[in-house]
Amino acid sequence: MIPPLHFRWDGDALVPLRPILADRHYVVGETYSIVEHHDRSANSHRHYFAALGNAWSNLPDRMLEEFPTAEVLRKKLLIRAGYADERSIVCASKAEAQRVAAFVKPMDDYAIVTVREAVVRVYTAQSQSVKAMGAKAFQESKTKVLEALDDLLGVERGATARSEAA
Repeated sequence: MIPPLHFRWDGDALVPLRPILADRHYVVGETYSIVEHHDRSANSHRHYFAALGNAWSNLPDRMLEEFPTAEVLRKKLLIRAGYADERSIVCASKAEAQRVAAFVKPMDDYAIVTVREAVVRVYTAQSQSVKAMGAKAFQESKTKVLEALDDLLGVERGATARSEAA
C-alpha cells in the first residue's frame, strides 16, 4: 500500500514534496488517479470532545446510570445516530435469546444489546479515530452525535455545540 504523499501544484505539474518516496512508489510514464484528501481539523476534534465532556458533566442525575462516563455517552449516541456495526444472533427461542443477551452484554460496556422475539442484536459504535474515519465522515458523525445529545437533553439543536464554542 502506498502511504499518503504530498504534492505541490506548480502551475504545470504536481511536484512531490518528497521525491525519493514518490520514486519508490510510482513509475515514470504511468498514469495515476488523484483523490483530494482533507486532513481532519484538530480544532474540530477538540471542540467535539470538549462539548461532549461539558454536556456529560451537566447531565441530570437520572441519566447518569445509563451514561456513567462521557465515553459511554459518546459511543451510545454514535450508535443511536447510525454510526454503528450490527451483529444479529438468531436463537431457538425467546428464552434462549434472553440468556444470550445477558451473556453478551457484559462483553462490551459500550454496546447496545436488544432482544426481539428470538433475535439478539448487538450494536457497537464505529471508531472515530483518524485512521478509521476521514474528515468528512468525522464531521458528519460529530454533527449527528451533538444533535442527538441536544435531543436527549431537550435543548435547541446546536446548543451543545455552541456551549463549548464560547
